[in-house]
Amino acid sequence: MTNIDTLKVSSHLRSKAIDIVRRSILITNFHGSEQEKDLTDPANCNGFGRVRHFKLDAGKEWMKNPLPILPAAKALNVKPELQIRAQVFQNSACNWRCWYCFVDFKLLNADSKHASFLTCDEMIDLYLKEDNPAPMIDLTGGQPDLTPEWIPWMMNTLKERGLDEKIYLWSDDNLSNDYLWKYLSNEQIDLMSSYKMYSRVCCFKGIDERSFSLNTKAAPELFYNQFELCKRLLEINLDMYCYITITANTDTNFELVVAKLFDRVQQIDELLPLRIVPLRIFDSFTPIALRMNDEFKDMMQGQYAAMEVWKSELVKRFTAEQLNQPITEIKLKKY
Repeated sequence: MTNIDTLKVSSHLRSKAIDIVRRSILITNFHGSEQEKDLTDPANCNGFGRVRHFKLDAGKEWMKNPLPILPAAKALNVKPELQIRAQVFQNSACNWRCWYCFVDFKLLNADSKHASFLTCDEMIDLYLKEDNPAPMIDLTGGQPDLTPEWIPWMMNTLKERGLDEKIYLWSDDNLSNDYLWKYLSNEQIDLMSSYKMYSRVCCFKGIDERSFSLNTKAAPELFYNQFELCKRLLEINLDMYCYITITANTDTNFELVVAKLFDRVQQIDELLPLRIVPLRIFDSFTPIALRMNDEFKDMMQGQYAAMEVWKSELVKRFTAEQLNQPITEIKLKKY
């Protein structure tokens, strides 16, 4: 397998996916896509948006997923429910190709055949025209941090319209680049750090170099870069949480590998594992089913073995009181 040249691909996609002068982002249009077939509700906002239902329950064999339900409920000052609706806008560029991604790969190439440039004002206009708009907006991808200006631009738009204390903002990051520091001003970074109704989720890909590379098609050594980027993001004091995809070959020594992963995460902060949620990968989404092969089927099985070890490591390293704390109340000691 030829690995993706992450630096080169990131630079190329960014050049196609953002218009700095117009302050606009190349946003996916879902009409006619494989992803559209899997949407619970029809695409909205003229095809440029979709409503996602985030659910707490991930199934009997899996840990519950409190993201973004608990952070959103805390920010909105409402009682947490078993699910929450979010208005999703999806940028059209990603520098990695995770086999379990529920997005068509053709929607990740910054291709204007499947996307159009929209300003944040235009996105909010479309959102506000919807009946009963969702209480949160999810800026996802793709990889939103190929175009990191999107988040502060959206924050400024919401502030200008008096919506910054009414709408909760959530964004994803695959921990693949340092564009936030490369392209944002100190003022924009300060806005993100101080914005009360914003949280970010970062996603670790895999549990070691091998699973990381098989999952993303990126070079194995970039597995370690994820931890450095996570640390840098925590240092700017964002309200931050993490996902991890733990798909790995079944011949992995899970007891050794998962324990080493926990050790590495705790070098960032002792309590950080309590802010990380393993994501369960399903093969029921149309784009994933079309990519499935024997190795990916094996990795699907491997995630369940990894999950059992993950749960045992949590019990070894944390008290019952710590494990029962809501994820929003886990206060990282270093940050």
